[in-house]
Amino acid sequence: MTPRPPDTEPKLRLRDVRKRFGAQMVLDGIDLDVMPGESLVVIGGSGSGKSVLLKCILGLLRPDAGSIVIDGAETVGLDGRARDRVNAHLGMLFQGAALFDSLPVWQNVAFGLIQGRHTRNRAEARERAMACLAQVGLRPEVADLVPSELSGGMQKRVGLARAIATRPDIVFFDEPTTGLDPIMADVINDLIVATTKDLGATALSITHDMASATKIADRIAMLYRGRLIWVGPAKQVFESGNAHVDQFVHGRADGPITDETDKTPARSGR
Repeated sequence: MTPRPPDTEPKLRLRDVRKRFGAQMVLDGIDLDVMPGESLVVIGGSGSGKSVLLKCILGLLRPDAGSIVIDGAETVGLDGRARDRVNAHLGMLFQGAALFDSLPVWQNVAFGLIQGRHTRNRAEARERAMACLAQVGLRPEVADLVPSELSGGMQKRVGLARAIATRPDIVFFDEPTTGLDPIMADVINDLIVATTKDLGATALSITHDMASATKIADRIAMLYRGRLIWVGPAKQVFESGNAHVDQFVHGRADGPITDETDKTPARSGR
């Protein structure tokens, strides 16, 4: 990662973010900075709060308390057009690709371009979609297929092409390798690194796959029972000195993580 000036402002800043569902505290005072051009990965088991954190940042859920600042602007409480203006600068690769079954591949990729009014010209939108498909290694003839005609790995590539089509400032990745075999997962990881670098984008990912986390991250943060218990360079995560992190990243049954929802197996990538 390129060294940054000490006065650089975070691209994304969270302070004391809290979210409760009934009696369950899911996010319990999250403080986190993601710097421009940085790739940060949040790891943690099922039920640790990763998805809720991502939904709060994207405005799909409203936190009960705290601040979420994107590009220097407070976003908690925004809705309507104000929220749309923020989201226009964000890209998202969903866990299951979340493609529209009734639309051909190129229209899936171009969806944000047209609906987000980045362009009203369908020819320009198709041209950009074709370029993005090529960027993720898909042939031109794929453009006119429908998602059901694609393999899981190809669907992930289409989802990635859609995520970068609007040239976002920040790209979010929700469990990007879930459901893929190890080889295809590694291909997707390489594409994530390459495409975000080409864009110069900031990336925030959530995953329980350590092979993916260590491949795409500059820094890793571990979320456990609603709190960030460790944040540090990706290369240090296997020697973190934190017993919870150590148990999780090595996929050990024995250790301080005793709740079954937090025992998601992790691939070490070693």
